[in-house]
Amino acid sequence: MQLKVMNSPFSEEQADTLNKLLPSLTETQRIWLSGFLAAAPQSSTVSVLSETTTNLQAQESESAQAKPATRVVTILFGSETGNCQSLAEGLKQRLDERGFQVALSSMDDFKTKELKKVEDLLIITATHGEGDPPDNAISFHEFLHGRKAPKLEGVRFAVLALGDLSYEFFCKTGKDFDQRLEELGAERLYPRVDCDIDFDDPAAEWIEGVLKTLGEANQGAAAQTAQDNGQSSTAASAYSRTNPFKAEVLENLNLNGRGSNKETRHLELSIEDSGLSFEPGDSLGIYPENDTPLVDQIISEMDWNPEEPVTVGKQGDTAPLREALLHHFEITVLTKPLLEKAAQYSEANGLHDLLKAGQEEALRTYLDGRDVLDLLRDFAPWTFGESEFVQILRKMPPRLYSIASSYQANPDEVHLTIGTVRYTAHGRDRAGVCSAQIAERTEPGEYINVYVHKNPNFKLPENPDTPIIMVGPGTGVAPFRSFLEEREELEAEGKTWLFFGDQHFRTDFLYQVDWQRWLSEGVLTRMDVAFSRDTEEKVYVQHRMLEKSKEFYEWLQEGAVVYICGDEKHMAKDVHETILSILEQEGGLSREEAEAYLTEMRKQKRYQRDVY
Repeated sequence: MQLKVMNSPFSEEQADTLNKLLPSLTETQRIWLSGFLAAAPQSSTVSVLSETTTNLQAQESESAQAKPATRVVTILFGSETGNCQSLAEGLKQRLDERGFQVALSSMDDFKTKELKKVEDLLIITATHGEGDPPDNAISFHEFLHGRKAPKLEGVRFAVLALGDLSYEFFCKTGKDFDQRLEELGAERLYPRVDCDIDFDDPAAEWIEGVLKTLGEANQGAAAQTAQDNGQSSTAASAYSRTNPFKAEVLENLNLNGRGSNKETRHLELSIEDSGLSFEPGDSLGIYPENDTPLVDQIISEMDWNPEEPVTVGKQGDTAPLREALLHHFEITVLTKPLLEKAAQYSEANGLHDLLKAGQEEALRTYLDGRDVLDLLRDFAPWTFGESEFVQILRKMPPRLYSIASSYQANPDEVHLTIGTVRYTAHGRDRAGVCSAQIAERTEPGEYINVYVHKNPNFKLPENPDTPIIMVGPGTGVAPFRSFLEEREELEAEGKTWLFFGDQHFRTDFLYQVDWQRWLSEGVLTRMDVAFSRDTEEKVYVQHRMLEKSKEFYEWLQEGAVVYICGDEKHMAKDVHETILSILEQEGGLSREEAEAYLTEMRKQKRYQRDVY
């Protein structure tokens, strides 16, 4: 717009000057100038205007230099327990500090129509169960592998996959995404990295590689900011997965009655002065120690020196062999990668035959229920010594347990519900590493190494008036004890409904006194139980849900959030199928419509699962 002299109080020379200046101003300069002219003294206007204009131009120039000219970086995560989300959020922070434009989203929340607009795509995903995507990645995984997936020429991508080597389909979801993105024409920005349970180091290397490839370290100031932020973050959280807290055991009780087929421990730990905090739905990681007799049998089998120093960390730290096997390495689970490494030190035909193509079923059969001692006995003689042996072993992974208490109610304590695993296989009695340690070798006054594992995908609704339905048979009931403790502490008004199941009412009704008290006080609105061995025909939680299908559907219509916790292979699938049946029966939906209803519930965070 041109300023005309005839319509203004300015001289022709002034108008000419303004007409040259105004089109060149940025929006920020225009806003500042209008406010300045309204407020500044007339005598100082020209000098200050000149100085400020110079400063603004300098700032814009510096800003343009400081901010790298980058494409938008889109980070999508698929996370079951929160590890991938945490890594994705950390990566976003690193990119933000370097001036990149970043969009972060769970795969469920990402609008698939936006995929065509993506420029640089970073995917961080876990693999759940037997090669399945995490719950919040299912829809995106299906879309990307479907007919409607767009061509992605011009898109650059990188994939970080988290998994567990003890599963046959290790990191399959990450591998699926990596392959499919390439098939759709995208260019691999950085090679995929597959991480085992001990994911910290390889994930950090992938992140550093991605940052470098994207043009990391553009400005010394940005790098210094990142360093400062990293230091302050570390100081704010002294204890973590890589630096666990030594928690004192306060109580260790067997929740099952005499004559039960099970042993379920209620463990109370002190976290006083640790700085640790948690929310309902979070888990506690425990770093266990191996069974002493098993370690001694391995050393004896190989006729090794228990005091022989071996390397136990990437920094070259050493420990005596016996201590290393007790505290640092996993010896109770066999995996294909372990057998492949071990085969380099054995000439046994049986071992090499198991690893041949076409022997996958025989390999699965051998791995099931066997441990390192079996391996050493079955395929001797061996050519490795103590040092070479520990180098083929996997680091001891932590065990995660749902927290069964509320931080708001007990800020200095954390409670766990741990089912003891014991079984007989291949002629030997065996037990779960951590659960047996808690049941047999952990007394009040002793200490265990722990850290809080955040799970943002299993959380109470923000509105305390929202009704909730909780399905948790056996130890799956643990997080719901924390839910109700929290609701009681906060005096939440929302309705609550718990479905609990186990074998026998008399011996296996975990936390019975707590549930009865909460029922009487109204914290728990209703409870349905199923004790499968008390009746001639086995009754499980899904049967109780069907019996109350009308009420269950009414709660869903009222906006209830449904939580499932426990066994993934059987219970969770049966409960999922039951909810679909209720939607069909009470809502008059087709199977396809019922599945769409549940999918939408999941996207709205109204259908949450913590299954294992």
